[in-house]
Amino acid sequence: MPELFVARQPIYNRTQHVYGYELLYRHGADEAQAEGDAATSQVILNAMTEIGLDSLVGARVACINLTRGFVVGQYSLPLPADRVVIEVLEDIAVDDELLAGVKHLVKQGYTIALDDFIYQESMLPLLALAHIVKLDVQAISEEELRAHVHALREYPHLKLLAEKIEIPEEYEVCRELGFDYFQGYFFSRPKIIRRTRLPSNQLALMQLLAEVQRPDTTIPKLETLITQDVGLSYKLLRYINSAFFAMPKSVDSIQRAVLLLGTKVIQKWATLLVLARVEDKPSELMVTAVVRAKMCEILAKAVNYEAEDTCFTVGLLSVLEALLDMPMEKVLGMLALSDEVNQALLRYEGTPGKLLQLALHYEYGEWDQLDYPELEEDVILDAYLQSIAWATEACRSLLGE
Repeated sequence: MPELFVARQPIYNRTQHVYGYELLYRHGADEAQAEGDAATSQVILNAMTEIGLDSLVGARVACINLTRGFVVGQYSLPLPADRVVIEVLEDIAVDDELLAGVKHLVKQGYTIALDDFIYQESMLPLLALAHIVKLDVQAISEEELRAHVHALREYPHLKLLAEKIEIPEEYEVCRELGFDYFQGYFFSRPKIIRRTRLPSNQLALMQLLAEVQRPDTTIPKLETLITQDVGLSYKLLRYINSAFFAMPKSVDSIQRAVLLLGTKVIQKWATLLVLARVEDKPSELMVTAVVRAKMCEILAKAVNYEAEDTCFTVGLLSVLEALLDMPMEKVLGMLALSDEVNQALLRYEGTPGKLLQLALHYEYGEWDQLDYPELEEDVILDAYLQSIAWATEACRSLLGE
């Protein structure tokens, strides 16, 4: 068993761009006895320095929960102040020692967030020192949420972060209330929209996606399909000429691009480019799709499953429901995908489906659900970290992120 499982959850600003990531973690064998003490935090900090913040969050900030011992200065804090938001947990007693510790961290340049904040007199001294206040939308009613927002407006320097937003409708309420940041799995879930067909622009994209994903496609068919779409042609050529592939000579035709990359690779990236055209969705949803896809592919290799490309496709298409705001069953009815892919996406059946489910459990921090007898836990952790690094570079090259 690895010392640590670590995953990340995006935090969005009001323009749906990623501000940073909260790092979710599970300590190893002694977790039950750790009782939130410094031993657990030390493991986290070691992991951050060994794994590297860049590998986990790229150029964004990392939000990390720390125990009282670190806040009050009993233990060293080997993390760069400009890259880290320190979350002060709600169950830490507020006293003179804690306030002095927070003041010292602020003086060092750290951003301070108050986690799971509940407005009460004992917490008021922290409000003058903190930069961000996090409100758990699942822990309080909408009426209480509105009351908290009203009270916190007395501190104009504070940024408000709504956390544990589970559905898009909760996001809309928090945005209307004036929150600055938004955290939760709402972005990967569909809005509840009563419709039986897609808007014409999305329908055209689905028709293109169906053609790209045809299992019987050939290089000439793919070439014809791509050259008929100017935007797709341009982006694919830009992609193959990026540093991601490091081609010795510039590739200036779709025919040569398809020949060099091969049918399966072209299918992968044409699929992602088609999905990325859906408007009004955060670009992070595409990053999530590629992380899932790559993680499924890596795990397929680890269990000696030959159809690695199928696993990649399943991971990539797992965001379709959220992307199009339609039930997955209806979306798949519009695509001529194999039964294996359909069953994986609808019921997590077969090896691709089981690996997708494993990747989702890891992404959501559901550590107790990571049950796959053929995979050691350190293999799962390594697959996740590799996938983040690979997806970050791939999306930067492909989507200009």
